[in-house]
Amino acid sequence: MGARTKARRRAADILFEAEQRGVDPLVLLADRVIEPHHEASVPQYSVELVEGVVAHRERIDELLETYSREWTIARMPAVDRALLRVGAFELLYNDDVPDVVAVDEAVDLARALSTDESPGFVNGLLGRLLEIKPTLLD
Repeated sequence: MGARTKARRRAADILFEAEQRGVDPLVLLADRVIEPHHEASVPQYSVELVEGVVAHRERIDELLETYSREWTIARMPAVDRALLRVGAFELLYNDDVPDVVAVDEAVDLARALSTDESPGFVNGLLGRLLEIKPTLLD
């Protein structure tokens, strides 16, 4: 597993845990960075991903819900939500990551971490955002 893949997984883990515990992801992230002996170290790219998702979460969630075809954000599996948020952030707001890589990485992580249906769901939803990306960011 490459360094960026590990960083994506770590970012998704932090977003997932924050949601499950009902805490602010930035507070949890700060705890993980300050107390690395309690958890695996947090790569800088994970920090960038969590901060980026939090900064754009309202718009990311709006797009995920709008284009998920009858799936509300709340109805999505929590792991899928975290992976979709990371993938959507990279796809829409991180020009350093090729679009196809953002989608492929999210799908691969869904395959490893979530349900049998999750890779197809993640691929379909992020693929749709990729198709309409030029109309989303003005």
